Amino acid sequence: MLEVTFFRDEHGRHAGVQALGHADFAEHGADIVCAAVSAILQAARLGLEHYAAGEIVAMQEPGRLRVVLNEGCRDRESLAALLTAAELSVTQVARRFPEHVSVAHERIVPKAETRRPDSGN
Repeated sequence: MLEVTFFRDEHGRHAGVQALGHADFAEHGADIVCAAVSAILQAARLGLEHYAAGEIVAMQEPGRLRVVLNEGCRDRESLAALLTAAELSVTQVARRFPEHVSVAHERIVPKAETRRPDSGN
């Protein structure tokens, strides 16, 4: 299953996207479901890299993509539009192929909140 998670921050702003796994709809090279989601997310990543120029962290390897916006650029309408379009598109694919693609939404916790009070960090 291809699991796609869209992130929002504590203010409800788009903060990024992550995709893990493979759709397993068909054999490698013939998997149109995986290709559709990959194309959507690659287009979003390229747009984010273009419009956020150095204000994103992106990592990609086979079966994994993660793009996170730096906090300072999350108010930009162009970036929110790119992630909204990707979210709407991937959600449509997931509705058509629910056994192959799942979509989740997750809140990104600010770094200061991740520290345990007794950790000394």
